[in-house]
Amino acid sequence: MNPLVLCYHAVSETWEHALSVTAEALEAQLQLLLRRGYRPVTAAEVVAGSGKLLHVTFDDAFTSVWNAVPVLERLGVPATVFACSGYADDPRPLGVPELAGEVHARAEELRTMSWDELRQLEQHGVAVEAHTVSHPHLPRLSDEELENELGSSKRRIEEELGKPCRFLAYPFGDCDDRVRAAARAAGYDAAFGLPGDPTGRDPFDVFRVGVWHGDSARRVAFKAHPAVRSPLAIRVRRALGVTD
Repeated sequence: MNPLVLCYHAVSETWEHALSVTAEALEAQLQLLLRRGYRPVTAAEVVAGSGKLLHVTFDDAFTSVWNAVPVLERLGVPATVFACSGYADDPRPLGVPELAGEVHARAEELRTMSWDELRQLEQHGVAVEAHTVSHPHLPRLSDEELENELGSSKRRIEEELGKPCRFLAYPFGDCDDRVRAAARAAGYDAAFGLPGDPTGRDPFDVFRVGVWHGDSARRVAFKAHPAVRSPLAIRVRRALGVTD
């Protein structure tokens, strides 16, 4: 059995968007998985291990991830936040075209963490790793742009947080052979997709289960089931145009 990695984004009581879950929903989802025998581990352990292991990730480093910290601490679940270094340098709403309609109405919900906030997050046991510099669709970039997005973000995190930056999450889960090769060349130990490689063989496309607004605990447990995450099941769902 391949380990289970969950991908969240925002944790908010007021933002009713696909990227946002409530802290109550997060806790119910994790409690059910723990009751079903999943063992919470770090990112390094989940990449290297096998079996019924669980790791929680948050893409984009929205400030609302702070709402998840008490839940994670209470349940003893390690987590990783993937942060864009350019946004940590200049904290502001995540300015990607896909969220353009949300920026003015939900500026506070979309604000990303500063380096100081990310350092505080690590003091609470939440690891911080790379999500590129500016959150682009990586396959669309030139080789030079790709190298900068991957290498510069890694170096900035290491400079600011004073520790090795070992892991990367691809923005939008968007990667191809060239991007994966560039991530390896940039010095990362592994990279996380969305969804990623369901075979579990490629450490530079680690499979993650996306959790979205309105997902019940039972739905997350269903999506987490090994049969649902199997390569055959994923191929069938893709052929049918089912992405969740």
